Amino acid sequence: MRLLQISVPESQAELAADRLWGAGAGAVEELAGPNDRTLLRTVLAEDDGVSLGRLGQLPDLWEVSFDEAEDRPAQTWRQHAQPITVNEALVLRPAWLPSRADEGVVEIVIEPGASFGLGDHPTTRLSADATWRLVQTGDRVLDVGCGSGVLSIIAARRGAVEIVAIDIAEAARQATDDNAARNGVGDRIVASTTPVGGIDGTFDLVLANILAPALLAMSGDLRRLTSPDGSLVLSGILAARHDHVLAALRPMRVIATFELDGWAAVELRHR
Repeated sequence: MRLLQISVPESQAELAADRLWGAGAGAVEELAGPNDRTLLRTVLAEDDGVSLGRLGQLPDLWEVSFDEAEDRPAQTWRQHAQPITVNEALVLRPAWLPSRADEGVVEIVIEPGASFGLGDHPTTRLSADATWRLVQTGDRVLDVGCGSGVLSIIAARRGAVEIVAIDIAEAARQATDDNAARNGVGDRIVASTTPVGGIDGTFDLVLANILAPALLAMSGDLRRLTSPDGSLVLSGILAARHDHVLAALRPMRVIATFELDGWAAVELRHR
């Protein structure tokens, strides 16, 4: 397997860890390095180019390297994983844990596989809550950067009739297919590695929980694919710094912004 390592100044370790979680890390190991630097280790994908694409552009002082590793870092995280409460009606449960949901609570069961988180990162929780609130019965939904398929599955459980899930990583396509089947909604979710520029039509809800550089690069397609009366939900952006992303999506207008632990999710519409 390909082990990704990022060496950063000690003062930026938390920001670097957030970047890795946002890129789909299932676990991140931090080690003290020389010269007041921190080394963060994880596995994102078997292909180095895919891993770099998920990370996006990095600050100049961050040094990235790859190595072969026999074991994934910090696999003991699975022993400590807990269900994630998104809101009072929705819980994300690791597939290896028994169900404990209260009556009336919807449980989404997720196996993150090799390269994706469980949904506990703030951007995923914000996006999951937005998906729960915005999907209407009969909607068509596009999930850009689908990862393990969490948002697509929530959309299906809320009544979306067709969900197109795309990601640059083949592992994401497989994880989404597997989790969709695990949750009984595989017939409504089509997962692929089709680039966003290759998607046609419009959607009632477009979800893009990816990092700012990728959002900027695909801003035109995100506008194009959101139906005239539909919503676009962005996440993977810092609460204190995302005005440049919103500027790239004009003339779409901001309807609402939600923040959690320094991250943000923004809902936009054409009118």
